[in-house]
Amino acid sequence: MELIRDKDIDPAPLADKRVAILGYGNQGRAQALNLKDSGIDVVVGLRGASGSSIEAQAAGLEVELLETATATADVIMFLAPDEILGDLYTEVEPHIRKGAALGFSHGLAIHFGFIRPRADLDVYLVAPKGPGTALRSLYQAGKGMVALWAVAQDASGNARDIALAYGRAIGCARAGLIASSFEEEAVADLFNENAVVWGGVPELLRAGFETLVDAGISPEVAYLECVGELKLIADLIEARGIAGMREVISNTAELGAVLGGPAIIDDAIREKMAGVLKTVRSGEFAKTLRSEAENGYPKLDAARQAARSQPIEQVYQKLRKLTGD
Repeated sequence: MELIRDKDIDPAPLADKRVAILGYGNQGRAQALNLKDSGIDVVVGLRGASGSSIEAQAAGLEVELLETATATADVIMFLAPDEILGDLYTEVEPHIRKGAALGFSHGLAIHFGFIRPRADLDVYLVAPKGPGTALRSLYQAGKGMVALWAVAQDASGNARDIALAYGRAIGCARAGLIASSFEEEAVADLFNENAVVWGGVPELLRAGFETLVDAGISPEVAYLECVGELKLIADLIEARGIAGMREVISNTAELGAVLGGPAIIDDAIREKMAGVLKTVRSGEFAKTLRSEAENGYPKLDAARQAARSQPIEQVYQKLRKLTGD
């Protein structure tokens, strides 16, 4: 694996380019501000009724309507929600300059065919491996966030150079850029979101909490034990790796991990994970995501309401009040 850093990258491919950021969410805001601070000519493209326009302008960013921002840009970053990118591309495609470059921070829309770019366009990926808030704070601290990069379409012959220069401009090359592909990034990221960090971990925390409460442990103690220590283990793994984390916890905790972990994450769970991966690779998840958007997000709305009503959330709020956080 090659880790490409600032010193390995020529910034010139972006030096005389105008970059349009379409969308001003978590990644859009961070990437736009990082580009601006790196001296890049950047414009944020938004719809006229967007409430983000005032926020972006207050941050010192130039804001234009989608079609205007697109028409004046050499590089266009699609940073709106994945499920609407197909419609967004259709809307702005007539305004895209011949020979422009399209950039993405997630491989989903290209790999699963939400967007089928014109043949004259470069298409590249720079995917920071973390949220935009952290991307921005790391940049401001003079640090960076590792990102994956890839090229799906190289019409100009310079798509690789543009991708790397972009990764440098948003600060990711300070930490390192790793070569990947749109397929690999999309599949790995969606699997993680479904089965591990955003899907599996919260369900495991809640199941542990409910098991203790059902056994007579007070909700507050159950929460502190099963949820409250999550940041501790995350920080230790980030600093030392999984093996290193095991080396600094108590013998009691380590033995519990050795005996309890495999009892929970057994072959049956791994088979279920393989099933999740299959739904991701087949495009079934991407199809469901698009359908969810088209129907007004019924599954997500129901899940959000259900999550807020869970006893574990009530305990969280109570503990916050008690501790003054």
